[in-house]
Amino acid sequence: MAARPETARKILIYWMDGVVALIAVITVAFTVGRSMAGAISPLHAAVTVTCQLGLCALFPVLLREAFDHRPRPTWKLALAGAFALTATLLRPTTLDNTSPWIEVGTLWLAAAALYLSPRAIACLSVAVAGLLTVHGTLVHGQSWPGVLISLMINFAFMVPAMLLWRWLWWIIRDASNAREARARLAVAEERLRFARDLHDLLGHSLAVITLKSELAAKLATKDAGRALTEMTQVRALAGDSLAEVQQAVHGYQHLDLDQEVAGVRAALEASGTRCDVHVRADGLGPAARALLAWVVREGGTNVLKHSRATHCGITIDGGLLEMRNDGVARGAAPPPGSGLRGLAERLVAAGGTLSAAPTATGEFLLRASVPVVGEQPAREAVPA
Repeated sequence: MAARPETARKILIYWMDGVVALIAVITVAFTVGRSMAGAISPLHAAVTVTCQLGLCALFPVLLREAFDHRPRPTWKLALAGAFALTATLLRPTTLDNTSPWIEVGTLWLAAAALYLSPRAIACLSVAVAGLLTVHGTLVHGQSWPGVLISLMINFAFMVPAMLLWRWLWWIIRDASNAREARARLAVAEERLRFARDLHDLLGHSLAVITLKSELAAKLATKDAGRALTEMTQVRALAGDSLAEVQQAVHGYQHLDLDQEVAGVRAALEASGTRCDVHVRADGLGPAARALLAWVVREGGTNVLKHSRATHCGITIDGGLLEMRNDGVARGAAPPPGSGLRGLAERLVAAGGTLSAAPTATGEFLLRASVPVVGEQPAREAVPA
């Protein structure tokens, strides 16, 4: 999903804020209009408007407190209910005995649905509908079936809509958390693999070296010849272990370019970043391909760890690699990390270059070049 979860959260909340603001304007305008027409006194209008505005002012607070989870009812919810009840009981009538008063009770009930269980909100809806129906029938002379039907229609629409609004945000949040968890899991698996390789290479050898060294130390004063033999074996074992480590490191250094590009693409897309890849590297030698593979791995790691990119483009044309992403932070560019510094030193030693900096278009560009020896006509290696 391209949109970040916090942006989606703001859109959902601000949209509901706009609905509440519209209800406030309608109810206040209606009350003021009835006061100017002489239907109610200025004091009556002032108290009614105060309760209406109090409810509409508390609603955004209640919404934000209950949007990420379902909290217990608070005094703010009770105060908003008192405002809603007072505004409803003091509502002025119109010439045809209809008014937007019904939206006031519906608005509070929708806020209460974020705090209460479904069973509790169902019982509360019935109680509020009965109370307002009796009030409209006895005080304002309205037909009770019409009042009850209007109330139930409003309740049936607004309350589920509010719960659906919050549920939609929970889905967006959980999906984002799942993508981040997959990205962290990919990094953790790579670390575990590296640790497992080191353990397999050095665990047994170091244990044997430790035992033989202790034995040689004990034999040094008793049997010098045997102690010398043990230390000779320790030196040979240490040399073999060093050779194995060098061979493993050599294997890590000679990465496969196609595999690294495919792996970075999969990791980025799993974290929610759309990745476009164009590779033309058939004319490159093994050393150049290995260097570019390291740049791709480091660049992909930095995008996952340090940016909020929604799109990343990887282009390799001969000995030139460019990685662009739109997740650059505003303000001054952060200093390059040790990974990029080490890559830059390695590329310079091989006759290449590496640069990493924000662009004028708001992207972050990682560019690397490696020497091309005996370049051949290239063809598309990885489809976009």
